[in-house]
Amino acid sequence: MALWFVLSLLLGSFSLAVASRNTTAGCAIIRPPRDGGIRYRGLTQEQIRSVQVLPVDYEIEYICRGNRVIVGPKVRKCLPDGTWTDLNQRSKCLLPCARVWTSLENGRVTVHPPGPAVEGTILHYSCLEGFILVGRNSTQCTKLGKWDSPKPVCHYDRHYTGKKKLYIGALFPMSGGWPGGQACLPAAQMALDLVNKRTDILPEYELELIYYDSMCDPGEATKLLYDLLYTEPIKIVLMPGCSSVSTLVAEAARMWNLIVLSYGSSSPALSNRQRFPTFFRTHPSATLHNPTRVQLFQKWKWTKIATIQQTTEVFTSTLDDLEQRVKEAGIEISVRQSFLTDPAVAVKNLKRQDARIIVGLFYETEARKVFCEVYKEKLYGKKYVWFLIGWYADNWFKIKDPSINCTVEQMTEAVEGHVTTEIVMLNPETVRGASNLTSQEFLAQLMSKLGGKNPEETGGFQEAPLAYDAVWALALALNKTVGPLKAKGRRLEDFNYNNKDITAEIYRALNTSSFEGVSGHVVFDAQGSRMAWTLIEQLQGGSYKKIGYYDMTKGNLSWYGNDRWIGSGPPADQTVVIQKFRYLSQKLFVSVSVFAGLGILMGIVCLTFNIYNSNVRYIQNSQPYLNNMTAVGCMMALAAVFPLGIDGLHVRNSQFPVVCQFRLWLLGLGFSLAYGSMFTKIWWVHTVFTKKDEKKDKRKHLEPWKLYATVGVLLVIDILSLMIWQIVDPLHITVEKFTKEAPKGDVDQLIEPLLQHCSSEKMNTWLGVVYGYKGLLLLLGIFLAYETKSVSTEKINDHRAVGMAIYNVSVLCMITAPVTMILSSKQDASFAFASLAIIFSVYITLVVLFVPKMRRLITRGEWQSDQQETMKTGSSTNNNDEEKSRQLERENKELQKIIQEKEERVSELRNQLSERQALRSRKRPTSSSQNHSSPSLPAPQNDPKSLLPPPGYPLPASDNHSLPPTFSNSSTLYQPDAKINRNSCHPGRLQLLYK
Repeated sequence: MALWFVLSLLLGSFSLAVASRNTTAGCAIIRPPRDGGIRYRGLTQEQIRSVQVLPVDYEIEYICRGNRVIVGPKVRKCLPDGTWTDLNQRSKCLLPCARVWTSLENGRVTVHPPGPAVEGTILHYSCLEGFILVGRNSTQCTKLGKWDSPKPVCHYDRHYTGKKKLYIGALFPMSGGWPGGQACLPAAQMALDLVNKRTDILPEYELELIYYDSMCDPGEATKLLYDLLYTEPIKIVLMPGCSSVSTLVAEAARMWNLIVLSYGSSSPALSNRQRFPTFFRTHPSATLHNPTRVQLFQKWKWTKIATIQQTTEVFTSTLDDLEQRVKEAGIEISVRQSFLTDPAVAVKNLKRQDARIIVGLFYETEARKVFCEVYKEKLYGKKYVWFLIGWYADNWFKIKDPSINCTVEQMTEAVEGHVTTEIVMLNPETVRGASNLTSQEFLAQLMSKLGGKNPEETGGFQEAPLAYDAVWALALALNKTVGPLKAKGRRLEDFNYNNKDITAEIYRALNTSSFEGVSGHVVFDAQGSRMAWTLIEQLQGGSYKKIGYYDMTKGNLSWYGNDRWIGSGPPADQTVVIQKFRYLSQKLFVSVSVFAGLGILMGIVCLTFNIYNSNVRYIQNSQPYLNNMTAVGCMMALAAVFPLGIDGLHVRNSQFPVVCQFRLWLLGLGFSLAYGSMFTKIWWVHTVFTKKDEKKDKRKHLEPWKLYATVGVLLVIDILSLMIWQIVDPLHITVEKFTKEAPKGDVDQLIEPLLQHCSSEKMNTWLGVVYGYKGLLLLLGIFLAYETKSVSTEKINDHRAVGMAIYNVSVLCMITAPVTMILSSKQDASFAFASLAIIFSVYITLVVLFVPKMRRLITRGEWQSDQQETMKTGSSTNNNDEEKSRQLERENKELQKIIQEKEERVSELRNQLSERQALRSRKRPTSSSQNHSSPSLPAPQNDPKSLLPPPGYPLPASDNHSLPPTFSNSSTLYQPDAKINRNSCHPGRLQLLYK
């Protein structure tokens, strides 16, 4: 409708004209050809009838009725000047004639006028040398679409003595993405001329080249391939160029039993023998760069690379091959990036992932885009190396490109120092090969044939030697097949598209080719690809310098030694990570060791003091054997400080687990001895003095072996748990890695700190068990110390000091354990905290337990014997049974004397009492109730209850107060069984008896 509106405006604004030219309104409608019509795009039949003028840029298309075809322009376009395009060429609808007449086997067909065979077309026939034409030499297509004569044929002339021609069908890209035919075609023609002049190569044959311009376009190549295959003469070999065109030709050629020999195809996909069984190429595969790259990686000791590629089949295949080769060489591709048109994101990813050695696979135009981004991301300089393809123009980075926004200076800075690998396409040595030309002579003749054109502006100039050697490889292979075919009764001229035998012979001959060409030694691998040398160049100061060659066939790297780097040498393939162990500060270790040593010395002094004075009463009442265990345990705990400070600086890794064992056992057993002995004391005091009164007497007798057994149980538990730990899950060395740190200065290095630890597979589980058990003991010890803080006993006279030591040890242990776990990654802080906690705990324990004893014995002079101490205190804890027995006998005799005196006095008082009672009864006869009363006596100073009669004497029933007050209660002196022992004599009672 929009077009109709435009047409309506044109009709209303301008007058219509029938003329074929109108410069302001558009173009007038023209008549269609005879037997044909016009297709008006976007218009209906009614609109076509009413419109006389069509707008500018409008296109019409001619169509023919029936099976007629258009001869001449098929589409015309309205120009701004009011005319239609190609009006000087008439379009006709004509009947076509059969195309089979347009080809002649072993002959030539000339079409006049050129174009499709339609009515009026005349064909002229001629046969090739050695053949005779049978039939008319011309025919014409009639108005009925029929040829006016039968098709002639060319028969072999058996009497012909000249050379027979063999035809090569070739596709040379004279234009398009890679116009390689501009130099490759003249080189191939040079080779054909020399081959045809040689009498030792194909003496009975002459090679002729039939070629077309494929424009490096697969679509155009498809059409040209059809013409080559369906147009006489028969081609014995096809020679395409460009990887895309060669892929098409090689895949189709096997259906015609044709050998394909390419001079300008590098795609790795063409090495697939299953897909392309008859394909050969003198241009090496793009994968030939990869062995050279791997060789350079190994030379410069790189084990980590990155890649960035343009997303095309040839580069993807090349990169897949590179990945396989570097994997076999032990090299890792750490980063793999790709892009279609814009490489910005891919380059940023390379920068982000710290890529250093980068292989770039892309065409020249994309290379400029990539390095513009490289400049922006600063992905160049002494830390980076780029590997590129070597077939770019020498000044590719200086060419102005509107698709990038970087200057030439910036591009030059970004590409400096990169390395290229390029297939050697011109023999660097002065050797005359199969063509009897050196590489320099070949170049001189080629320049002459090109007419002095600038090589840099001539497409395919570098690949021209490959095209030259391709013709020579084919000629030598065909020459090699003449003998075997003759033995089979066959000839090369007998070849047709159904003859597999001749194709197989040509294949075998090419597969075994080996000769010196102008491009170097020509030999094919099992996939039909050329094996050649690789040239290695480096961009130095804005120009490429040769730095070496690599011969893949021999694995030989020829190195010039003139490579130059921005830094001091080839950069590292990644940031060099230097692993550096963190060791304990030696000043801290020495300082803490001094305190630990002094503590051990102090423990020895305390132990010696305790053993030397073990017979002193005051020391005996403190359970010296338990104190000895405490001192030994403290010294073991202090000894654990030394292995705690020993690390990889002092011992080898193989010896480190032994150090770990010393840490564990010394600290564990030291804790069990020191704390276990103190815990046993406080537990016994709590058990005896916090029970009910009726149970105290039964448990006040202290049995030392029970105390020792308790400590032994705690020690055995620790030993068993540590043994099980070390048997099931022994300690071993582990290394903790920390965040990498950058050193000072512009150094491409990172320092990764490492720290050695003693650890087990299930370290947390074992620590949880040990800490849980020890923690319960610590908590229980604090509880018992609190409960017994007010108890006073001479059996263990230092239990309050033990309680204070338990408080301090428990608090320090409960704080130290979690803090050291948190600080385990900080070796100095962790060691300082743990070792100082051990030292403070030991110092506090030794000072609290032993210093007061020393002070008392020194200041009070309490160095008395056991007998003197016994007389002072009334009790003895001496272990000498003989001395105790003698003391008890003496006390018993004294008590017996006192009791005898008291009994005599009691007897006397009883007699006096009887006399008084008799006298009282005579003077005052009273009733029976009065007889029981007693006369008032002077009140004694003592308690009346103390004058009761002793056991065994009758108590008067009449008056309880008739006895003297002093003897009112003697049951406390005399036991019911009339036996007296030492325990029955309380000091208070003795005072009473002595009165």
